[in-house]
Amino acid sequence: MQNEQSTIGEYLLKKLQDYGVDHIFGIPGDYVVQFFDLIEKGPIQHIGTTREDTAGFAADAYARIKGMGAACVTYGVGGLSMINAVTAAYAEKSPLVVISGSPGIKERREGALLHHKGRDFYTQQRIYDEITVASALLDEPFTAFNEIDRVLDAVYRQKRPGYIELPRDMVSIQGQIYQRPSTDGHHSDPEILNAALANAIGFINQSENPIILAGADLHRFDYQNKLLRLTEEKQIPVVTTLLGKSVIPEAHPLYLGIYGGGMSRDEVSMLVETSDCVIILGAFMTDVNLGIYTAKLERSRCLYATSDRIAVGYSTYEDITFGDFIDGLRSPKLQARGDIDLEWVMEVPEPFKIAPDQPLTMHRLFQQLNLLLRENMTIIPDVGDSLWAAADLRLPERTEFISLAYYTSMGFAIPAAIGAQLGKPTSRPLVVVGDGAFQMTGTELSTTIRYGLNPIVLILNNQGYGTVRPFIEGSFNDIENWDYTRVPELFGTGRAFAVRTEGEFDTAMNAALAETQHFVLIEAALGKSDMSPALIRLAEQVSKQL
Repeated sequence: MQNEQSTIGEYLLKKLQDYGVDHIFGIPGDYVVQFFDLIEKGPIQHIGTTREDTAGFAADAYARIKGMGAACVTYGVGGLSMINAVTAAYAEKSPLVVISGSPGIKERREGALLHHKGRDFYTQQRIYDEITVASALLDEPFTAFNEIDRVLDAVYRQKRPGYIELPRDMVSIQGQIYQRPSTDGHHSDPEILNAALANAIGFINQSENPIILAGADLHRFDYQNKLLRLTEEKQIPVVTTLLGKSVIPEAHPLYLGIYGGGMSRDEVSMLVETSDCVIILGAFMTDVNLGIYTAKLERSRCLYATSDRIAVGYSTYEDITFGDFIDGLRSPKLQARGDIDLEWVMEVPEPFKIAPDQPLTMHRLFQQLNLLLRENMTIIPDVGDSLWAAADLRLPERTEFISLAYYTSMGFAIPAAIGAQLGKPTSRPLVVVGDGAFQMTGTELSTTIRYGLNPIVLILNNQGYGTVRPFIEGSFNDIENWDYTRVPELFGTGRAFAVRTEGEFDTAMNAALAETQHFVLIEAALGKSDMSPALIRLAEQVSKQL
């Protein structure tokens, strides 16, 4: 197949658009400025951020919403600054494409000391080989189109990052012959699939109290409806991991909460840990998802299915797709469960009445926040007690939850809000962030102004790194206290509130919900040693282990 009309740069942008990418996040530089000029002239919008790593975080969140995201930076100082964000996307299966400009092929003379160069001209690509599923250096017109297709296909299928390096003297070169690979040609081996399903269905049918533990892979592959149909048809209750929160509507009568070992409510832990058949669908068995390994899930009573592996007990099956396996579980051979007594597990919210003059505490703050959540929000907690506390929120219908709950890199949430809102403009981000994480990437609020976004940002100000304090205290946990309410003055717009009582928080949140033009920042003053119930539970269990 021939495409004589496209340059390499034009073809790359066209293919990204074919995958649903309408925005590219990043910062220009001389090695990539010609490609940025192409972006400016085309239908994909460039979103400029204040730092390269935040461009990566924003593109990661965008990818989780849209199915693929893209970030574009210059060579060396740009590409290497994004390493942390791309590693996070790899760890959490986010289909992020990194495009890096680089020195031209003709100027890569042996020994040439060009700016931004590290050890040698190929150092950056070798590093990205470790944190992507596919990488390509577009140094040949004859192979460039094939290489672009190969990388994008791998990102699409495996839901992990890919890397494309575009030398600056190749952007405007016309590509030549290419053969487009298919993103639909990956199917299960029918014989192996039937064997796996027969084993799985038999295993579930002979169990007395099966339960589904659902995780983030269902989000990444857009299989939420597959989970919902299986749950409702077979009447099997569902819990999720922290990373998989919101994968099923949380008002659903068969949804029981988050399971994460010692982090979980006692009732949820008992239900999961006494089940004789835990059907693990799309869950990453990470230390955070397992409550720092306080979870109790013996392999002999687990069925495990993700995009990487299918296993029933001690039997493992290859050459099966995750989607085919979930669909196969809906077979009439799998018995539907009758009425199940789940009332003892159901969380009954404590009656909450605002005490206007009462100082804020983590526990009551999130109880109050629960009452203020609205449909069509995207809840984005940063790492730390923001994340642990948000685990106990009961999300309304059509509400997304995005977190970095495995890789746990602080500073994710505010740039992620940019990517999330651009990926889904009908949903308003609610960011919950500690004061430590805000000080890392809070400058991205200026980017929300530039592109007309309106996140609500709740800063939990406990004067430092509150997640570390339960394990070891020291001055290293303290940070400088900022006057956060001056942020709108610095950026020229937006609103900010400092709240210390439940009445003040109620007033600020209602004002934030009514303000739809710009960001609203709410600084909630909390005690230095105050912790969420989830963090308290987890700290107690981990302390026992230590």
